[in-house]
Amino acid sequence: MNRIDQLLHTLPPQVLTGIRRGIEKESLRVKPDGMLADTPHPAGLGSALTHPHITTDFSESQLELITSVHTDVDACLAELTEIHQIVYQQLDEELLWCPSMPCGLPADDDIPIGRYGNSNLGRAKTVYRQGLAHRYGKRMQTISGVHYNFSLPESVWPILQEADAASGPVIGYKVSAYFHLIRNFRRHSWLLLYLFGASPTVCRSFVAGRTHELQELKSGTLYLPGATSLRMGPLGYQSDAQASLAVSFNSLRSYAESLNAALTRPYPPYEAIGLRKGEDYLQLGTTLLQIENEFYGTIRPKPRFHSGERPLYALGERGVEYLEVRCMDNDPFSPVGIAASTMRFLDIFLLHCLLHASPADTPEENAAMSRNQHDVALRGRDPNLRLIRRGEELSLAEWSRALLAECEPIAAALDHAHTGNAYRNALAAARAACADASSTRSARVLAEIRKSADISYVAFALAQSARHRRALQEHPPAREVEARYADMARESLAAQRRIEAADTLPFETYRQQYLSKDLMSGTLLRSSDQDG
Repeated sequence: MNRIDQLLHTLPPQVLTGIRRGIEKESLRVKPDGMLADTPHPAGLGSALTHPHITTDFSESQLELITSVHTDVDACLAELTEIHQIVYQQLDEELLWCPSMPCGLPADDDIPIGRYGNSNLGRAKTVYRQGLAHRYGKRMQTISGVHYNFSLPESVWPILQEADAASGPVIGYKVSAYFHLIRNFRRHSWLLLYLFGASPTVCRSFVAGRTHELQELKSGTLYLPGATSLRMGPLGYQSDAQASLAVSFNSLRSYAESLNAALTRPYPPYEAIGLRKGEDYLQLGTTLLQIENEFYGTIRPKPRFHSGERPLYALGERGVEYLEVRCMDNDPFSPVGIAASTMRFLDIFLLHCLLHASPADTPEENAAMSRNQHDVALRGRDPNLRLIRRGEELSLAEWSRALLAECEPIAAALDHAHTGNAYRNALAAARAACADASSTRSARVLAEIRKSADISYVAFALAQSARHRRALQEHPPAREVEARYADMARESLAAQRRIEAADTLPFETYRQQYLSKDLMSGTLLRSSDQDG
């Protein structure tokens, strides 16, 4: 019996039905002509600082919609749909841009940065975004995506710890197991880009003034023939500066130590930008990373926060609460950006990453992972593409067949627990896409663009976005749902006012105190026996 079968055999069905997931979905607000909206965050949606489900990401024009935590896939999607419906009641003629790569963009100076009020907290969020703009440019920050938050019920960890014959406190095993999962996720996440990448094309305005190797599909639309996710390639969420970071995921301690250096040591190119210009702040600090969230990765360990805590300290104090999958493109064929079958495949995939053996990572393997990600992002549908696995080259088809075969017992166990066949169907769809690249999402996007009258990325995205709006508005939320969200909007505005009224410190003092906190003093980081 292999490790996956052995561990699955120990898990009762209630563990598998207790998987928790939530979604954070980003979308640009756009005008009817496909250009970025220049209006403020709609007042009827409440405060972007304090609303629990509706906020903004980098831009004032970039909504971020956040579900609660759910143990049921369909319930999670139902809530995400509900939030979209509430948003559309406040948008007038504007649309939610359905793909990940941006709409028509104005000049950089005219892309509005998110505003969160006059409190120190709200001002810090805006200054952080100013720093992102100075470091990476505003265009990169307008890329959107779907984040899939995943965790297992607490009851699973003693069971797995006993099956692994691992000693020590359960919390130490749990942290070690989540980093075990993360290492395997980083090894295999190229498969998600191949299957679910949906950004093989961009509007020409996105690369204005930048060098690139994109080809012209038609005037105004650029692409690469085999691309799956330009969002996850060199033109997307990437940073040459961060490429110098040698982040190890072998333990919480190694992860924290490598990030702590980037958060505390000045970085000369960012020192050259400066901290302030007169009374205006240009960035929160001059270190390689302003704060932990600036680190770009395909997956993040996330802690449970207390007010005012830094994420790295919270990780060291209470461990990993959940994982945030960050490499998923918006699905332009779904009104809410993600489909139930995609969520179920992610559950299978993440369980595979947990249950499969996960050796320590090395600098050489990390370099290979980065190359695999970029190669699949830029030419994943090229049948001649070769990937690197443990120093050897093999085809994407060969590696994907092996991974999906290992996922079969996991899908079967999930279906048994849920008394259905939805997970095996999701796995079968992935297997079909690996056998025929024309059925991948990126290939479907290109096929639809080529079918449109003017072969335009913007025309395709506008038509899809309008179609999604009609579908969402055909079935408006119940009155009690509308009333609940209206109450949330009012309470969020009141909460922002309370935060602003409670401020006593000058912003500079607040900034210095927040950034000077000891990130390595958490209980788990002080206990070397918690690393694994």
